[in-house]
Amino acid sequence: MRKILFYILIGSLITSCGTALQSVDESKVPPPPPPVSIPDVPKPDPTKAQVTMVFPDVDRMKSVKRTIEFLAADELQGRDTGSQGIEIAAQFIEARFKNAGVAPYFETYRDDFKAKDKDAFNIVGVVEGNDPKLKNEIIIIGAHYDHIGKAKPVGDDVIANGANDNAAGTTAVLALADHFAKAKTNKRTIIFTLYSAEEKGLLGSKHLAKKLKKENITPYVMFNIEMIGVPMKDKDHLVYISGYDLSNMPAKFNEYAGEKVIGFLPKAKEFNLFRRSDNYPFYQEFGIPAHTISSFDFTNFDHYHGVGDEADKMDIAFMENVIEKLIPGLERMANTPNQEIKMNEIKN
Repeated sequence: MRKILFYILIGSLITSCGTALQSVDESKVPPPPPPVSIPDVPKPDPTKAQVTMVFPDVDRMKSVKRTIEFLAADELQGRDTGSQGIEIAAQFIEARFKNAGVAPYFETYRDDFKAKDKDAFNIVGVVEGNDPKLKNEIIIIGAHYDHIGKAKPVGDDVIANGANDNAAGTTAVLALADHFAKAKTNKRTIIFTLYSAEEKGLLGSKHLAKKLKKENITPYVMFNIEMIGVPMKDKDHLVYISGYDLSNMPAKFNEYAGEKVIGFLPKAKEFNLFRRSDNYPFYQEFGIPAHTISSFDFTNFDHYHGVGDEADKMDIAFMENVIEKLIPGLERMANTPNQEIKMNEIKN
């Protein structure tokens, strides 16, 4: 596990150990000058100072491994909504967006709201489409970046690091944002959204969906990513999708990707996962194809909301493969001349 405080300590030592002390004759030291008026200077934000000291080169943090290790580090204390840990995570996401050339969707990257009396904020960036007409048909790609903070102790460990849930999904969104910001080939506009307070009842995505509805935008699809840190076993696809039968997105995505990336998981239907992640508020507000992909199948990960959900348990090669396989499908989705992904007719 990376130790952020170690690097902070190194930074402070470098600052304080400039030159060696020398003995002086105090009788020859001139008196101090008279006091001068110094204007008030805002005190530095210690959280921002941490991020700056630990990650002076954000570009080095683009790998899947480095990203998830940072987001799931002990020092972020489980990224509970309203905590200093989630503030650090938010600043890291903002820095990654800025470094990649992903513009803020609003005046800043932050979409502020209240989550049960706590200050909370989604992080929202945008890569504008390059087609004069199609750029108004918006694709929303998202994941929640919060977690629960603490969990039932195991020994001395009480931190629910939330590596799979959902630093993994956040890592994927950041990687996709890096790709599309660099490629600049998307005809449709893509909004990249990282939500807070998902763990408190989808509060971040509910807030953002309502806010975007008031702006009269016309989203085409919503593609949410949740818990892709470990592979499924004995499946002919990499990830499953919630609400499999509700739209033709699974079939179209696989057609676009040229292989079976997305499949069906019976448990997802049994537990109605379609309504239990950040895709659902966008379906409620806009009635569009809005789904979540995941590889957590209820048998392949024993640390849900526990202290064992750590970065060292993530299958980095699998995550990298998932992200790589998502790109062709999302690229075609962003560039087809017509809206080919549609809601299915619900048969009674």
